[in-house]
Amino acid sequence: MRTTLTLDDDVASRLKAEARRTGRPFKEVVNACLRLALSRSHRQRKQPRFEIHPRDVGATRPGLSLDNIGHLLEAAEGPAHR
Repeated sequence: MRTTLTLDDDVASRLKAEARRTGRPFKEVVNACLRLALSRSHRQRKQPRFEIHPRDVGATRPGLSLDNIGHLLEAAEGPAHR
């Protein structure tokens, strides 16, 4: 299909540089880049939504505070956690 497309200067420069680097025609480079971008956006839309489901882990041990990560690491891994 033949069409007219207005490219931003920076995009046109990068496409021309890629055509020179690879020795491929400008049209081929543009089509390849568009295919790649379109396939990526299609894959990103199909990814399932990431959800976090909270779970009750019960009460903490007496004297153990969840407010201090340093104390939690020391309780879990010992004093050599650093």
